[in-house]
Amino acid sequence: MARTEKGRIMTEGKSKPKTKSEPRTSEVPRPAAKTKRSAKTSAKKADGATPVLAAKKSHEQATGKTASLLIDQRIRDLGDWRGDVLARMRALILEADPEMTEEWKWMGTPVWAHQGIVCTGESYKKVVKLTFAQGAKVADPSRLFNSSLDGNTRRAIDIHEGEMVDAVAFKSLIKAAVAQNGSTTSKAKGARPAASDAKPVKLLSGGNPQIAKADGDAPVQQYIAAMPGWKSDVGRWLDALIVQCVPNVQKAVKWNSPLYGVEGQGWFLGVHTFARYVKIAFFNGTSLQPMPPQSSKDKNTRYFHIHEDDQLDEAQVASWVKQAAALPGWIS
Repeated sequence: MARTEKGRIMTEGKSKPKTKSEPRTSEVPRPAAKTKRSAKTSAKKADGATPVLAAKKSHEQATGKTASLLIDQRIRDLGDWRGDVLARMRALILEADPEMTEEWKWMGTPVWAHQGIVCTGESYKKVVKLTFAQGAKVADPSRLFNSSLDGNTRRAIDIHEGEMVDAVAFKSLIKAAVAQNGSTTSKAKGARPAASDAKPVKLLSGGNPQIAKADGDAPVQQYIAAMPGWKSDVGRWLDALIVQCVPNVQKAVKWNSPLYGVEGQGWFLGVHTFARYVKIAFFNGTSLQPMPPQSSKDKNTRYFHIHEDDQLDEAQVASWVKQAAALPGWIS
């Protein structure tokens, strides 16, 4: 197998022999052998589906258990490398978010949803395509998206025979997509200012957004949305990663910098935008193992700089976040 950069799709020189797909969460139940039924309802379809599922395939949508059974059947029907790929990616999706709902839409498309559609699983002759409904707004530091890159909304991952998607990076992408759905839902529920009241965010020196001092998630999201270009993707990725690592995280914007902390412990991390990089400040960084690479005038603080096109070690950043959140923070 040819090695590639961490997080990207890895393609084998030759197709691997077909392997047994991962265990499925449910199997299609067989009707009781002695139950009376008409010839029409007792007949099985040629593809092995039960009559209920075979009939349901022609309907527009289903959700919950019925949808899961239909996805099971789709995997069996494919019967080749595409079925193995779809089964593997489905398992990773459900591992990444146990609250994910399985749906069946658009005349036979598997869908995974949490506070809105996260992604779909489409099967074609030469590719299995996972299309993320809000992919353009989801940070993808591992660059798994390789299709539908020009649109303003969707992004997709095309998987060909013999290719393997990095499991850790993919599950992080799923979690980020769920977080994006949650952010969109929260905004939809809140009051929206009139268009005439909306003012563009001023960018200060180095392109750092000028955001009024405030507590909570809303000012942080305003800051992230105003970060110029690729830096906004970094901001979304980092915000989703911190929420994943520290579910009870407290947020605020002070001195035009998002701050992340734990109630009663203070702030453990800050973000600031510069012309060539995004600076992540760990306020007790000298206590982290290993220490973040950049030093500070403050004896306790260490920095981590993210430049455009950097290949990020997500596991290392997550480790720093978890360590920092467990330490006494900075009290402002």
